Amino acid sequence: MTDTAIVDVLRHMFLVGIKVAGPVLLVALIIGVGVSIIQTVTQVQEPSIAFLLKLAAVAVVLIVTGPWMMHELRGFIIELWAKIGPRT
Repeated sequence: MTDTAIVDVLRHMFLVGIKVAGPVLLVALIIGVGVSIIQTVTQVQEPSIAFLLKLAAVAVVLIVTGPWMMHELRGFIIELWAKIGPRT
């Protein structure tokens, strides 16, 4: 592989990684900020509430978007193996 092909593969890898991890991280961020605001307003400082809500939300997101994530990763792996080509 040439240098440009390696850079292209790395760029594509980072984009797929961000696209696959994005929904889970975004939901965890939104839930975490929302719970923190509610806990600040009500002055309830219980860390297990935020943890359990984030855990449940991330589980739901993984169940809903899991097949799509696997499809994206599978497509990337197939494309990567096609670019590597057969060894001679």
